[in-house]
Amino acid sequence: MKLVIAATGASGALYFQRLLAKIDPREHEVHVVLSAYAKQVIQEELDAFTLPEGVHLHSDKTMNVPFVSGSARFDAMVVVPCSMGTLGRIAAGTSDSTLLRAADVFLKERRKLVLVPRETPWNLIHARNVVTLTEAGAVILPASPSFYSRPKTLEELADTVVSRILDQLGLPDPGAYRWAETP
Repeated sequence: MKLVIAATGASGALYFQRLLAKIDPREHEVHVVLSAYAKQVIQEELDAFTLPEGVHLHSDKTMNVPFVSGSARFDAMVVVPCSMGTLGRIAAGTSDSTLLRAADVFLKERRKLVLVPRETPWNLIHARNVVTLTEAGAVILPASPSFYSRPKTLEELADTVVSRILDQLGLPDPGAYRWAETP
């Protein structure tokens, strides 16, 4: 698969890190875009962060990347975490950054776009933006971890959300806890 994985300034950098760790860049072409605030949040929330070898990192201030054009064939894009500000700009069709233009392209080309908002509570504007994006074809996957697997670490807790993201991408996650299937 050809994937774009983006992160914004919402809290939840651990979800981004864990998702990248579970996608093998030797099997999939992975492109990463970080908003300016994502870089700041990653520094504040994670002790150490490195991109896996083979992942392509792009500036959020360029249109000189293939996935901002509908003529380039990509399979899916995930924005994790996705701030409500970014979600709103995507819903409005704003395309003034690499991340926003890519999301716009994935919507217009009817490609998989998964947005993972972590913010809570929502106001009415947030809810309307979620409806707009759902109607436009995006998948809204709130970062709502599950507890029935009895996660013992923050990583295991984050992985309950990451497993759902991987399910949306159609990628395997052998370690995923499946309700009534996993002992």
